[in-house]
Amino acid sequence: MGNPIKLLTAIFGFGVCIIVFGLSTIFWISVLALFFSGVTDGVSMVIRQTILQLKTPDHMRGRVASVNAMFVGSSNELGAFESGVTAKLMGTVTAVVFGGSMTIITVLIKGISSPFFRKLDLQKDIEAHENED
Repeated sequence: MGNPIKLLTAIFGFGVCIIVFGLSTIFWISVLALFFSGVTDGVSMVIRQTILQLKTPDHMRGRVASVNAMFVGSSNELGAFESGVTAKLMGTVTAVVFGGSMTIITVLIKGISSPFFRKLDLQKDIEAHENED
């Protein structure tokens, strides 16, 4: 686990699920969209944490992990505030679809603009960490 293309695919899938949820008027489709948004978010989280652990030098790992945890923890509150403001200004459905669309646009921009990220090969890092043990 830890391929950047898989990460971008998971985040893209999350955006699609959010758009489907926002547009759905059928309960079971909404439930499935939320279920798969959780699945894709979980996959992206595992890949992001793997990249963080593999690319952080050993002597910095604790500090980097703590700063990362602070940012991830506070981003939930900021995201909830932003979502509430957006829903108030645009309407609930429009805000949800807008959020999913922005997720997809961000993935596409990052995927196109960063060949270094797309070509990042973590297999060498994984093998190096396995050989240390």
